[in-house]
Amino acid sequence: MTSPLIPPAEVATYGGLPSPAPHTEAELAALLGLLTAPRMRITTVVVGHSRDAASRSSAAAFAEAWCAVGRQPVLAMVDWPESAASWLRAAHRFSAEEPDAWVVAAAPVGWAQMSRRLRHSTDWDAARTFGFAALGDSRIPALTGPATLHGMRGATADGGTWAIDRHWVTQQLPARKPSVRPRGTL
Repeated sequence: MTSPLIPPAEVATYGGLPSPAPHTEAELAALLGLLTAPRMRITTVVVGHSRDAASRSSAAAFAEAWCAVGRQPVLAMVDWPESAASWLRAAHRFSAEEPDAWVVAAAPVGWAQMSRRLRHSTDWDAARTFGFAALGDSRIPALTGPATLHGMRGATADGGTWAIDRHWVTQQLPARKPSVRPRGTL
């Protein structure tokens, strides 16, 4: 069995992936919208995050907003470092509760490492995983391999959404609000 760890030289090939930025209200609202859409039927979630300040803040904001819209409390909040010798312990903690969905606020390289370990060692399902804007970068599925993140979705900072289809990341612009004009004007 080969190791799911990404060699440092391979990480370097993709250039400096950006650190997560603080989440926006539009991003948080879009993420909640993805998870609470009627067809989703998601009631339980586990939240995972890197240990940087922006990811911790985004994870906490999501957990608070999730409860504020009347959902069950988050089953578990799991964190991991940006780099580790082994991702197995964090991967098992992240997948142990068997939620309806996982929500991720993380630095790209740490999430790439974590998701490869999850795919290699657990029953985690990328198609039931939702992320904040930092994870909607096309270099992440390239780094993890095309099948690892297939089906993962998330929100962009401006309130749009993104989805991973094998090695492609597609984005959908936020819904435009219709403009309201007073009667009798063009």
